[in-house]
Amino acid sequence: MPLPRPGVRPRPRPRRRARLGLPLALAVAGLCAAGCANPGVGSDRDDPTRPVTLTFWHGWSDPGEVKAIDDSIARFEKRHPNITVKTVGNVTDTTMNQALRAGGGDAPDVVSSFTTNNVGQYCSSGMWADLDPFLKKSGVAKEEVFPKTLLSYTQYRGRQCALPLLADTYGLYYNKDAFEQAGITRPPRTMSEVKRDAAKLTRRTKDGGYRQVGFMPNFRLYQNSPDRLFAQWGPAYFDRNGKSRLAKDPSTRDFLTTQREIIDAQGGYGPLEKFRTTFGDEMSAQNAFLRQKVAMHMDGEWRGLMLKEAKAPFAWGVAPMPVPDDQADSYGRGYLTGTIAGIAHSSRHQNAAWELVKFLTVDTDQVVAFANAIHNVPSTKAALTSPELDADPNFRTFLGIAANPHSTALPPSNNGDMYVTSLQDFSYLAEAGKVPDLDAGLRDLDARIDADTLQSEN
Repeated sequence: MPLPRPGVRPRPRPRRRARLGLPLALAVAGLCAAGCANPGVGSDRDDPTRPVTLTFWHGWSDPGEVKAIDDSIARFEKRHPNITVKTVGNVTDTTMNQALRAGGGDAPDVVSSFTTNNVGQYCSSGMWADLDPFLKKSGVAKEEVFPKTLLSYTQYRGRQCALPLLADTYGLYYNKDAFEQAGITRPPRTMSEVKRDAAKLTRRTKDGGYRQVGFMPNFRLYQNSPDRLFAQWGPAYFDRNGKSRLAKDPSTRDFLTTQREIIDAQGGYGPLEKFRTTFGDEMSAQNAFLRQKVAMHMDGEWRGLMLKEAKAPFAWGVAPMPVPDDQADSYGRGYLTGTIAGIAHSSRHQNAAWELVKFLTVDTDQVVAFANAIHNVPSTKAALTSPELDADPNFRTFLGIAANPHSTALPPSNNGDMYVTSLQDFSYLAEAGKVPDLDAGLRDLDARIDADTLQSEN
């Protein structure tokens, strides 16, 4: 299968839970402001059997990824000889949103995004068409096709404006050689085991510094965004009325407290954070796990391919991330996210566009072929169990995480990932010991998130 270049993540990841840059934040805000009132209206009265040219916008840019897209389109055009597809790659959400607001002949028919936490805006603004009528007309029972968690991040308040198009899952990479030296026989399954094993795996230098830490839980490390780690607790961010409930959920306090306990078991926040600043770039040959500066590390399915390419000088394995001790029966769960695909509301060829969306997201052979080509997790139940999938056991660990009914994804919101950013900012303070009253701080966090949500609705 085509492999990405060494040192390059197998696909761009704008959905990293970093704060939105000003241009994107303005564009996202403008999406609702300009689109909610009068989104561009297309047509679902076209005949999908007549000759037509569709425009498909996507975010992939690596040569191997682009080839995988082109191969997919070639398979589709062979099946639908009347439909020609013009692909445009490396498209950001900002560019896409601007084009959909403007409408016109240059706007895409089929759209995709790596940013699942913008689904609430795509659906509520009307800029992405409701797919339920197309699913019903085609006889596609979405609950039978897609895992529940993946389906959850493609809809908002009853509107199904997108479908999953491959997924990313997060698991625990661990250094088998370091485990053997420390006398540890298997990866940890609960948070108390993480704390115990992390202490055993930590190696200090003569001057009191670190040679290796067992597990670096600091939220600024690589993929360690709080929402990804918090997924192991199975949190419910909002109540049925859309109000933030982080302060009311005991798991929020337990999550932040446990993270501090793991930090303290290895020497404290200050020393660990100082050591973290010596780490190399996440996607480079200086990655901390690759350089054996951390013995356990949370990362996505793409990391295994990169470790193989880099010829990691140690034996390594993958397991699900540990879970809280009182939720041991949920072990195997993880954080899920992924690419989504839909139909632009302004498209005048929505029935033909649906044929492409349906092929890319529902067809088992296509989903498996695409997943193998770019080394991502397939997004349908049938594809997840296909014998044609990559047989590498480490990769298959992620398939199990994706299929686990306890795995979670972030809930859509009408203001994108503003609530995630608020949680992230609060968590930075909490891990550094700068929140003297955690309960009061969480109540303030809820109030801030609710205020942001209310402002987005007005």
